[in-house]
Amino acid sequence: MTRMLAPALLCWMASAAAQPQDHASHHGHGTEPSAAAESAPESLRPQSVTAPTPEQLAAAFPDLGGMDMREHMQEDPLIGVLRIDELETGQAHGLDWNLRASLGHDLDKLLLRSEGSQPQHGDRHGDVELLWSHATGPWWDHVVGLRSDFGEGPSRQWLAVGVSGLAPYWFEVEATAYVGESGRLAARLEAEYELLLSNRLILQPKLEANLYGKDDPANRIGHGLSDAELSLRLRYEFSPRFAPYAGYAWERRFGRSADFAEAEDGTASEHGWVAGIRFWF
Repeated sequence: MTRMLAPALLCWMASAAAQPQDHASHHGHGTEPSAAAESAPESLRPQSVTAPTPEQLAAAFPDLGGMDMREHMQEDPLIGVLRIDELETGQAHGLDWNLRASLGHDLDKLLLRSEGSQPQHGDRHGDVELLWSHATGPWWDHVVGLRSDFGEGPSRQWLAVGVSGLAPYWFEVEATAYVGESGRLAARLEAEYELLLSNRLILQPKLEANLYGKDDPANRIGHGLSDAELSLRLRYEFSPRFAPYAGYAWERRFGRSADFAEAEDGTASEHGWVAGIRFWF
């Protein structure tokens, strides 16, 4: 019993001896330097921090003679980009193109979109769109502007309204509605996805569909779902700015549009291998 009480008694005496010192430290003496701090070497003692002098600031931040980059930095700079998504040829085509150009800031920019084809035999046909784009969030933009069609038949002019951006699961989507003269209506939907097989090798499936509200025999267009194209392209990015690719594309016309195509060419669908380049600057 005595052996068990002796250690407890010694602990109680040690804690009682330490209480006055702790009590004093809580009543203002804790801010005074301790004996251990006073006996420490000069290099280890706390040092007061003083503001740098003008001479010290001038030495740390010298005058760059007009080369200070802070004068050229902007929070929202004006940026211009030209991107050729598709410039290709293939078994079923002459030369096809699909391009995007933009000029503006983060929230608002001017867009130029164009796609079309130069067949091996026949006239060039396609469309050009001039749009104003406004960002409504981190993933989506609203667009409004004009579209002009060109080709063998009469040129058609349209007012364009739509959206573009990233849908869930990282699908890039462009959906645009068009209003033309004489009550003409049209719509276009594009969706594509990029599957990274490696840091440089990218597989890109793409779907595009066009719809029209009424027949346009002069341009061989029927109402409803007029045509659709499904393609798969594999590209190799030598750099983010330049990538050759190869793939396979299948295009088909439907309804009255198919009737117009069969009456002229004898076929309503085309498919075959394609090869091209994708670049931007």
